[in-house]
Amino acid sequence: MQKSWKIKKPADINDLKHLSAALNIDMSIANLLIQRGIKTFSEARSFFRPKLSDLHDPFLMKDMDKAVERIKKAIDNQEKVMVYGDYDVDGTTSVALMYSFLKNRITNIDYYIPDRYMEGYGISRLSIDYASQNNFSLVIVLDCGIKAIDKIAYAKELGIDFIICDHHNPDETIPDAVAVLDPKQPGCNYPYKELSGCGVGFKLIQAYCMNQGIPEEVAFELLDLVVVSIASDIVPITGENRILAYYGLQKLNSNPSIGLKTIIKLAGMTSEFKINDIVFKIGPRLNASGRIEHGKKSVAILLAEDAKELDDLGIEINSYNEIRKTLDRDITQEALEIIEKSRFYDGRMSTVIYNRDWHKGVVGIVASRLTEHYYRPTVVLTESNGLATGSARSVGEFDLYEAISACADLLESYGGHMYAAGLSMKLENVAEFSRRFEQIVRDTISNDQQKQTIEIDAKISLSDLSPKFLKLINQFEPFGPHNMMPVFLTENVFDYGTSRLVGKNNEHLKLDLMEANRSSAVFSGIAFSQSEHIGVIKKSLPFDICYSVTENEYRGKTYMQLNVKDIRYRREEEENGQD
Repeated sequence: MQKSWKIKKPADINDLKHLSAALNIDMSIANLLIQRGIKTFSEARSFFRPKLSDLHDPFLMKDMDKAVERIKKAIDNQEKVMVYGDYDVDGTTSVALMYSFLKNRITNIDYYIPDRYMEGYGISRLSIDYASQNNFSLVIVLDCGIKAIDKIAYAKELGIDFIICDHHNPDETIPDAVAVLDPKQPGCNYPYKELSGCGVGFKLIQAYCMNQGIPEEVAFELLDLVVVSIASDIVPITGENRILAYYGLQKLNSNPSIGLKTIIKLAGMTSEFKINDIVFKIGPRLNASGRIEHGKKSVAILLAEDAKELDDLGIEINSYNEIRKTLDRDITQEALEIIEKSRFYDGRMSTVIYNRDWHKGVVGIVASRLTEHYYRPTVVLTESNGLATGSARSVGEFDLYEAISACADLLESYGGHMYAAGLSMKLENVAEFSRRFEQIVRDTISNDQQKQTIEIDAKISLSDLSPKFLKLINQFEPFGPHNMMPVFLTENVFDYGTSRLVGKNNEHLKLDLMEANRSSAVFSGIAFSQSEHIGVIKKSLPFDICYSVTENEYRGKTYMQLNVKDIRYRREEEENGQD
């Protein structure tokens, strides 16, 4: 699929000159900052030098005082407390975070992760019965619960108090819990709305420390878990999340918890790692146990202290990850074949696909793969406990959650946000859901949302790239949603003559590039899964590239590398016009 290139609007020239002079930086760097909403010296200082002292007062969050008082009461009376969380990375890190903080303050404490297959997402009736039968008087729920109105009412009948720490969009009615912490709920004036579930749990711990005169450093010691949740849950790395991620990465790199250290070792990570390393190496391993067996194994390894237990759990979780990869590959291939062979999907603007035999634990990954392949809103369903259940993924800025909400009368449950969601329905509703979801997408999706777009920050020359330039770009880290690694456009580049195919199946393009009439310097690049360009490139014709600038290490040496997102030939651009 041909990608659309969209160059961001350059900043106002007066703003550029002012910020460039104030910071003594190049105009191109000033432009990148202004694109991220940073226009003053003080804003730039906060961006480049995040401070933990800039974190918001946790008591600005609605119900925070109630939550702290209820935990204080539980500690004073040594009640029996259960920490409850979702089975994904955000949920399991949240549970590990809260349990780690409370375990030395409450004698009778345990944690509970629902079984993905038996209980499904969120607070389950089974877990409430378990809490009642085992005399838990307080349950602290993390990364779910904001829609559990009936479940909280049931728990109240049984005399069990709940504190909910969630970050998902609520419905009009809020559960009648002792305290509900969710920055997105109506009437909550908390300044930052994009915390992860683990981030909301961290704010509760921070508030308790402040209330009880405990040094905040006790809470800050848990930031390695918070950054893993931020990276894995794909929340915006802006504002407070940026501060938490910045210091969480420092903790993860310098002194991670024993459990995370074990996972880092299993992932083969040796050099300093960044947000992407969490997304692609740590997160999948923590997710794998919940997908394949049970999410409590992920919490167990995050909390384990015994070397033998850590080794055993590490081997087990790694094996789950290998199984997950095999299922992911096989089911994705099967789904692609079904879609390609069925005329039902011809001309559709959405994909809804159901197979009762697919593994529930990987349908979310498969939905992401199909979305990447066809670039249209996608729902992948399988059968679980007599219902069609699965995951959905969006494209561009299309609001997937709203589209699914419009089908609410067909659903047994659903939840999520603009880009991703989970849902379940009766088997007999799948066909009607597919029809109606397609119609909603067809009626509401825009032309721009149907194109896979590469947003380009600025047009530059290869000669603009220097060690100083790269050093400044690196200071924009941590990268993530709403602060992505800058993408640049350079026109009229040529193959130096040594570009070649690399990879196990020659699927990648290793580039050596130079500019005409600018510099004799040769710049190294890599274009993953773009081997189809090799023929034209080797003809020594000019072409354009959009790319990010990264550091690559090889045999102990560090050098600049262009991570090429896409390639366009000059003749094609002249004929079609540039987007």
